[in-house]
Amino acid sequence: MSDLNKLGLAEARDALRKGDVTSVELTESCLKAIDEADALNAFVHKTPEIALERAKAADERIKGGDAPAMCGLPIGIKDLFCTKGVPSQAASKILEGFKPEYESTVSQQLADAGAVMLGKLNMDEFAMGSSNETSVYGNAVSPWRRGNDDAQLTPGGSSGGSASAVAADLCLAATGTDTGGSIRQPAAFTGITGIKPTYGRCSRWGIVAFASSLDQAGPMTKNVRDAAIMLETMCGHDPKDSTSAELAVPNFEAMLTGDIKGKKIGIPKEYRMDGMPAEIEKLWADGAEMLKAAGAEIVDISLPHTKYALPAYYVIAPAEASSNLARYDGVRYGRRAQLAQGDGITEMYEKTRAEGFGHEVQRRVMVGTYVLSAGFYDAYYNRARRVRTLIKKDFEDVFAAGVDAILTPATPSASFGLGEMTEADPVQMYLNDVFTVTVNLAGLPGVSVPAGLDKQGLPLGLQLIGRPWEEGDLLNTAYALENAAGFVAKPGKWW
Repeated sequence: MSDLNKLGLAEARDALRKGDVTSVELTESCLKAIDEADALNAFVHKTPEIALERAKAADERIKGGDAPAMCGLPIGIKDLFCTKGVPSQAASKILEGFKPEYESTVSQQLADAGAVMLGKLNMDEFAMGSSNETSVYGNAVSPWRRGNDDAQLTPGGSSGGSASAVAADLCLAATGTDTGGSIRQPAAFTGITGIKPTYGRCSRWGIVAFASSLDQAGPMTKNVRDAAIMLETMCGHDPKDSTSAELAVPNFEAMLTGDIKGKKIGIPKEYRMDGMPAEIEKLWADGAEMLKAAGAEIVDISLPHTKYALPAYYVIAPAEASSNLARYDGVRYGRRAQLAQGDGITEMYEKTRAEGFGHEVQRRVMVGTYVLSAGFYDAYYNRARRVRTLIKKDFEDVFAAGVDAILTPATPSASFGLGEMTEADPVQMYLNDVFTVTVNLAGLPGVSVPAGLDKQGLPLGLQLIGRPWEEGDLLNTAYALENAAGFVAKPGKWW
């Protein structure tokens, strides 16, 4: 079989079980694709030796007949996950040279299940960004192009390297993290599937922290079935993470029946924004029609505090970031600045952090420190926390009224060109998260499914938001939407 790297997880798993292909062959196909795709800048630390070693072990395990679903499947790991002995920099200069002596829980669970790590993937620095333009490794590039235009496009952020690698078939799937949309927005931009599970479903231990009450890991895959397979392996209780939920993990794949008859799907009126492109509006309406045709009941709902979500998020997330990033001081690990004669510890902190952190991280640390300072704590941080509670209650009220899932656009536009959103107005960039941040503030599961192309031939995604802990039900609704939308477009290979 040629082009093995183009397989999805489910197809590759079935081929491995039948003996049609080996994990080593799959892995070699992906490694070759990765080496030919440096123009995408998706993989930033390649680990071919680890990959082939794990692939050989997986083949033995499959022969033995006790292999879990992910066994032998080559995947990429976002650079935010600590991986033992492999650089784990969170795409930041300040963590230069950091090779952890431990493995994050999620990447360990994937390794224990026999998954093959191909390498570490590009991302926005400390996961702060919506376009993968804040990385110390340089921009990740989308495999998609606008019509006949050669302009490089963003794969979205912060999990841009993961999105680009999966869309370009460099790996069968990848891990991502989502603090305000960082799995769902890049998935929508690159025509793949991405799910952010309920807060607490996946352990955060060993994942470099951005905003601890919002961060959650999830899979980025070629379709909904693959997302169900990978998510099951990534989930589970972890005593090392106090926010990890002690709940049984269901067989998500077994729940994909595609039957959504009688399900109530809510359409929130607050997501109809001024200036929303007609294409996004039409895609949303079409998505609702598809779900209706599949037997679901479409109901109009209201989430009245949605308009406060972005401001609340951009107070809470930087506040938590400023606290989490205080540990990067040049003392214990990572980069330390060159000091001049007579410099003391204060100068060392200042110089290290000034040269170690990029502009966007500096901006958010300063905003966060400001909103946590004595005179402003109540005016900003506590007020934002109260708004967050109201946003969460909006969702609770809707679900209590019998709604099973909520359908919204995933992004306010298709992918844009790298460099098109200037640093001069960071708020323009922050508006990319308008449809996704509410889900993180409320701790709910959300999935982005590719549903169509815009007039320039770029992918557009729809988002489904589910009840807490009901990822299986949410994935089944996403499966029905995926079947109805029939999205099969792939980027033309130019790299």
